[in-house]
Amino acid sequence: VQPKSKKTLAKSGVKNIVVVEGVRTPFLQSGTSYADLMPHDLARAALQGLLNRTSVPRDVVDYIVYGTVIQEVKTSNVAREAALGAGFSDKTPAHTVTMACISSNQAMTTGVGLIAAGQCDVVVAGGVEFMSDVPIRHSRKMRKTMLTLNRAKTLGQKLSLISRIRPDYFAPELPAVAEFSTSETMGHSADRLAAAFGISRLEQDEYALRSHTLAKKAQDAGLLLDVVPFKVPGKDTVTKDNGIRPSSIEQMGKLKPAFVKPFGTVTAANSSFLTDGASAVLLMSEEKALAMGYKPKAYLRDFVYVSQDPKDQLLLGPTYATPKVLEKAGLTMADIDVFEFHEAFAGQILANLKAMDSDWFAQNYMGRKSKVGAPPLDKFNNWGGSLSLGHPFGATGCRLVITAAHRLQKEGGQYGLVAACAAGGQGHAMIVELYPQ
Repeated sequence: VQPKSKKTLAKSGVKNIVVVEGVRTPFLQSGTSYADLMPHDLARAALQGLLNRTSVPRDVVDYIVYGTVIQEVKTSNVAREAALGAGFSDKTPAHTVTMACISSNQAMTTGVGLIAAGQCDVVVAGGVEFMSDVPIRHSRKMRKTMLTLNRAKTLGQKLSLISRIRPDYFAPELPAVAEFSTSETMGHSADRLAAAFGISRLEQDEYALRSHTLAKKAQDAGLLLDVVPFKVPGKDTVTKDNGIRPSSIEQMGKLKPAFVKPFGTVTAANSSFLTDGASAVLLMSEEKALAMGYKPKAYLRDFVYVSQDPKDQLLLGPTYATPKVLEKAGLTMADIDVFEFHEAFAGQILANLKAMDSDWFAQNYMGRKSKVGAPPLDKFNNWGGSLSLGHPFGATGCRLVITAAHRLQKEGGQYGLVAACAAGGQGHAMIVELYPQ
């Protein structure tokens, strides 16, 4: 077999940016071992795991940026709280970004921008999500009353305000994984998307089973190298993801539809589950990494962000982002050795694969002459994906990138393509290139 001729993606005059290392806490189903913690505890654990693994001096890090989606009110800039807790210098700035399921992708590309602009040489980027404890608010009427009560001067004013409180004031506002612009839950959108692309319940269950089976195989083979153990205070040390559960098509077939009842095809078995977890990657300019004696894992190359209609195309980000990023990098689908796509729902992944393989979709929706083509499944999410490993909204992007780098090392490929959809109809794709071994 002739080795593929290598295409070079380095652009003259632009700094090469490398991933030196990446880690994550075990991703756990919400309400399990992490249930009594706070988000910054997990983010701190990921940062400490990165420090332990790389021995990078804390004062060498110029900047820290973290992604998160549902913010804990007390630690709204979770990057800063986690950095202080992990022992980074209080002189190291840190900020938090949010972009739904691509929040840590945004954290990484923010880091890339800081390094490319010459502002920094060393950036730690990461993400965290903690679904075991999400903020639940009083109703707006109650909030208004309580804020006014706070300003009331006399007992009479206070009693007058209290007397206006009605039973409906006590109904809490619960957070929902729903679009603000359409009021539709993401699961409902996934169901409609699967129906639009003619994807059956069986196809979705088979894909989900593939994800769990591959994840279990990778976990048992010790391939999930990014996972660092985490000693939960007052509990045991957690060493691995706990949502990987290969079942059977028969068992999965017994579950009722989760969103569109009674005829929907999206169920708990073919959707990603609510997950707690955090991730962190160490990014450097190539010169800095080599000067410090590090052997980088991969180059971060071209990336794009896309956005579409949040009603009908909420989850099609990868379809729009993939051809754009390939064109930007001067690559084709055939040049990609490793694909790592975020799996929100099995129906969402399969709809994207069908859309990518459709000339009609490319011409009618994307204004392109022809399709980009679907990734071959033998190169696709080979160590499992979000359906099985879990999906802490703010942390998944870093997992995708470091998994792509590890797979390239293991499988001997050159280029990886990472892609993800996100709430708001947004999406992201990035090219990861193996660092020469």
